[in-house]
Amino acid sequence: MLRSVVRGTRVILLDIEGTTTPIAFVTETLVPYARRHLGSYLERHGDSPQYAGLLEAFRREHAADTQARRPVPPWSGDGVTARASLERYAEWLMDHDRKSTALKELQGHVWEEGYERGELIAPIYADVVDAFERWHSAGRPIGIFSSGSVLAQRWLFRRSTAGDLTPYVRWYFDTRTGPKQESTSYERIAHETGHDPASVLFISDVVAELDAARAAGMETTMCVRAGNRPQPDHDHRVVADFAELS
Repeated sequence: MLRSVVRGTRVILLDIEGTTTPIAFVTETLVPYARRHLGSYLERHGDSPQYAGLLEAFRREHAADTQARRPVPPWSGDGVTARASLERYAEWLMDHDRKSTALKELQGHVWEEGYERGELIAPIYADVVDAFERWHSAGRPIGIFSSGSVLAQRWLFRRSTAGDLTPYVRWYFDTRTGPKQESTSYERIAHETGHDPASVLFISDVVAELDAARAAGMETTMCVRAGNRPQPDHDHRVVADFAELS
């Protein structure tokens, strides 16, 4: 049954955390790294046009949270004081595991420097590498859909324990496409790839994401890895190794 599904699939769409890469790498390595280097990054890049755009994005999101009466830290001032406000707010967003587009972009820039310096290397499950090679050889292009920024995604696959895997990946999608638990996001992805949703197979470790992809018309498969978070009951196909999709 699984083999017939893969034979009818034209595009493979993958989540990252808990699917291609252990969740622990994100929670125990990437997020703490961003926390440690956030302040110094903002100080070094505080005069760049890129920072100005990020500052405005964070300011707008903070205003929306304030209007919604969420207990965010206060925002005040310009220049150095605004950077301090941004840093406090970014830390608050991380504390609450918010899928903030501005936060993900900022984290991506911080991680980029870590990857460039060789301080970060992303672990990739061995079966993922084999599957990438198999799907690539079979002419099935691969896309990634993650809450992490496109920049962060590219660096994760460029600096991995399996070497540079970016030649295998054709598309990258992040929260700019839309929330991962909304079907319209998957409709947009299918349109962007130029394929009918029914010919796209989405693999993730989160039931709500798979439900959204299925509602958009995609095929779905739950990926179960050691250390993944427990999920509610569901009727999606389940694999523990991508070799099961050969």
